[in-house]
Amino acid sequence: MKFILKIIGLLLIVSCVQKEEITLQVLQGNAFGTTYTIQYYSNSDVVIKRGIDSVINAVNTSVSTYMPESDISKINKGDSAIVVDEIFKDVWEISERVHIASGGFFDPTIGVLRNAYGFGDVKPILNLDKKVLDSLRELVGFNKVKINMNGTIQKKHPMIYFDFNAVAKGYGIDCLGTYLESKQIENYIIELGGEILAKGKNVIKDTYWTAGVESLDAEITEKGKAIIVIALNNSAMAGSGNYRKFRIDPVTGKKYVHTINPLTGLAEQNNMTSAAVIAPTCAVADAFATACMAMGSAAAIEMLKEEGSIEGYLTFLDSDGSAKTYSSPGFKQLVLN
Repeated sequence: MKFILKIIGLLLIVSCVQKEEITLQVLQGNAFGTTYTIQYYSNSDVVIKRGIDSVINAVNTSVSTYMPESDISKINKGDSAIVVDEIFKDVWEISERVHIASGGFFDPTIGVLRNAYGFGDVKPILNLDKKVLDSLRELVGFNKVKINMNGTIQKKHPMIYFDFNAVAKGYGIDCLGTYLESKQIENYIIELGGEILAKGKNVIKDTYWTAGVESLDAEITEKGKAIIVIALNNSAMAGSGNYRKFRIDPVTGKKYVHTINPLTGLAEQNNMTSAAVIAPTCAVADAFATACMAMGSAAAIEMLKEEGSIEGYLTFLDSDGSAKTYSSPGFKQLVLN
């Protein structure tokens, strides 16, 4: 019995020592055209920076339209022999889910339109008139593409241009989280370009990780103003908004917002000003936030009500131009302030 008690006592001592050694680690860097900050608790000297870089490189190599030698760039240039990897397939499946749920407002074949309006990796088309726009719309439609059994991509028209940017960044964050967990890191929060994935808890505070949602007048400052603080219980949050991302045509002076309606081909402001979505994964949150912006408030609210796995906070303008907000019931339960 004494021997057992000694063993138990030793385990308790070791456990206490391990708990005391748990410290908050912070890692910062660049990825996907923006910056990231990873905070995590660990009681070991595990080095994760090299692994983080490898994850980022793998995602970029597969689905980054800004890398000329990536798989997606080669496919966009007409290479039909590329066999896509699991990253490409995952991003495709998530896109397909949100495409269906949004009634087609989320569409990764919107690349030709994004490029035409000046939000892609090529120069914009000047004097984008109805005739040109109608011809470009023929190159848009998720029903015009598919993944063949052998992993190659089939396009109805060779000039169809894939753009997974509205989901790939979130997917990359999820991949970073998976990597951390493979290193037995259970309590972490990843912030990358304003999108967040949180798992476990803030160990020192013994609370869930928290995040802020910006106000309607966030364009006044560089970082914005968080007016709502929410708890993230093993979930992710992504946001989208048109108040910062727009382009003025130098010829016509017309304003184009970065959220494009794939059903009309128009890059014009609807009544949505921002959308924040909480979901189990950052890729899903990322895609649904973009869909909300393209749909307009009425359709976006209905979608949030129908989708049981996501929660959302929307800001929009009503018919007389007054600022309004909508919070899904589940989102309200996460609000701390």
